Amino acid sequence: MEAKGCNGIEHSNEIINKLPKALTNHVTPIVNSQQVSEKKVLPVFPWFAIDIGGTLVKLVYFEPLDLTLDEIRTEGEILMNIRHYLVSNRAYGEDGFRDDDLELKNIKFGGRRGNLHFIRFPTSKMPNFIDLCIMKHLHTLTFQVFATGGGAYKFEYDAVEKLKLSWHKCDELDTLIKGLSYLSKLNPNECFYYEEPQNEANPNKHPFKFDIQNPFLLVNIGSGISILHVESETSYRRISGTSIGGGTFLGLCCLLTGCSSYDEAIQLATAGDSTKVDKLVKDIYGGDYERFGLPGHIVASSFGHMNLSEKRDQATKADLARSTLVTVLNNIGSISMMCARTENVNRILFSGSFLRINDLSMRILAFAMDYWSRGKIKAIFLEHEGYFSAVGSLREFIRDNDDLTTTATTTQN
Repeated sequence: MEAKGCNGIEHSNEIINKLPKALTNHVTPIVNSQQVSEKKVLPVFPWFAIDIGGTLVKLVYFEPLDLTLDEIRTEGEILMNIRHYLVSNRAYGEDGFRDDDLELKNIKFGGRRGNLHFIRFPTSKMPNFIDLCIMKHLHTLTFQVFATGGGAYKFEYDAVEKLKLSWHKCDELDTLIKGLSYLSKLNPNECFYYEEPQNEANPNKHPFKFDIQNPFLLVNIGSGISILHVESETSYRRISGTSIGGGTFLGLCCLLTGCSSYDEAIQLATAGDSTKVDKLVKDIYGGDYERFGLPGHIVASSFGHMNLSEKRDQATKADLARSTLVTVLNNIGSISMMCARTENVNRILFSGSFLRINDLSMRILAFAMDYWSRGKIKAIFLEHEGYFSAVGSLREFIRDNDDLTTTATTTQN
């Protein structure tokens, strides 16, 4: 994979060797100038947080660009090598990837200037990640990790025992809202919608000006689905959800097509034709069902053709994957629409790793919302899909409570 430079913060061995050797990785406390009445001491580097979901692990890493001479001196070789490893690669082995197109450059975070990096790998590889940290000598440092997602509990023992670190568990929904609040303010183009989702060549993507202070539904699509009614940055409640989510899509695709990864399943679905698998309204009525305003191209029965042997013979693996995707997304769209009507809100944001690099799913959801709301409600999507809880955890790590406060529980070795 292509390597990337370190954005001007690499330091040659010659410079480092001239500096006094650091005994620890301690960094002189840094005072955030924005805090007038109370000085806030920021944690030492490295700054990163992790969201361990049921399918994917999402890691965000803040790369400082404004290191002082004293910080360079006290950073030490291990931290410098870790920083260089994370930011100079786009791939880490066969399964880890840095989404460099999502990188936020030269931003202010916790009173410091730097770049925010976004890294992902399968949750099944979490034990490998812990072993990699040991190989990179991360376990020899004294530092903290703020983690969220179900894996923050599942992998807590191994992380603490093997890496000898301080492990803080953050609530995944609290951090989701906190990350969304931060990134939507930082990036004016974070939110967008499709004006013509059925137009595959040009769905007409438009930016959406988002104000988190106005009520909205947040539909978080991970392995399962959680639907939140968000009234403000500090007030939200979970109103519904479903077990039929991204994990359902991947699991069924693996069973039906023999694929072995999410990316492979999406590639298959993109090339497939779900109408060879699903039974449409026109297959039953010969056309539109005019009495109830149902056009002939709407799905009447997901996988409805698969009871016929000749239809099964004609359906390809790609067709099966496409039908699985449409089935899951139609279910999500229908539940979301009913929740919006019940809660009397007209903004629905869809987030989660399931939508990562997945324009097809976003267009299917956008069409479903347009159709069932008669054009009154647009499905709103986000550029940094799947990374919001990790960003919220990173804000917890640096004690950035300007927007809202969440609580973390801590385990130390």
